[in-house]
Amino acid sequence: MVHSVLLIGQSNMAGRGFVSEVPPIVSKRLFVLRNGLWRQMYVPVNADRATSGINLAESFADLYTRDHDVSVGLIPCADGGSCLDQWAEGGILFDHACYMAELASRTSTIVAVLWHQGESDASAEKAPLYEEKLRAILNAFRKRLGLENVPFLLGGLGDFLVENPDPVRCEKFRDYQKVNLALQRLAETEKATGFVSAEGLVDNGDFLHFSAPSLRTFGQRYYEAFLKLEDKNRAFVEKTTADAAIKSGLENL
Repeated sequence: MVHSVLLIGQSNMAGRGFVSEVPPIVSKRLFVLRNGLWRQMYVPVNADRATSGINLAESFADLYTRDHDVSVGLIPCADGGSCLDQWAEGGILFDHACYMAELASRTSTIVAVLWHQGESDASAEKAPLYEEKLRAILNAFRKRLGLENVPFLLGGLGDFLVENPDPVRCEKFRDYQKVNLALQRLAETEKATGFVSAEGLVDNGDFLHFSAPSLRTFGQRYYEAFLKLEDKNRAFVEKTTADAAIKSGLENL
């Protein structure tokens, strides 16, 4: 049985790391959902744009499969430039992610949800509303997909957002720290939810997207955050994996 991971958010979850900057992760036990079927993982994992590249979920999945001795499938649903309002329950991005997760659930057990988003909501106008809006979105995903006890991991925004020499760009992301604080509060107050710090990570030269080496590190941090929540989730995973295996009659890949 495949253990699957849902990827949602905007471009830094889709991944914009330059492929040439890091060694490839190669494993016969890593898969990506394509047209409802599990295909051997290849880059880009989340091909939402022509600029898609290295994704943080690659290193997360690699560590997971090594530690758990299972196949891991990634469910790519992130969309560059998307704001929270576009992820609201009933919207196209929300529904698309749910449909993909539901397809994946026929042949896998979803064990984690990785979220990275906030650059599009880091303005002075939008940042104060971030916590309330994201809380509603996360709870809607849990309810719709039956993921009440599955870890949701929320990644922080990079400090490089306000290091851009262009003052107009800096102003756009002025309140990114309010978004980070909102993510931390959600991790502290919502069940099975963890915060993943982006402290010390660097951009790929555009003051917006994490570099490929930083994405590798970020994925490792996501996995470390997952491990902290795993004990609470283990009983749930074992039960749902057994139930799904009986239902589908599938053998481990």
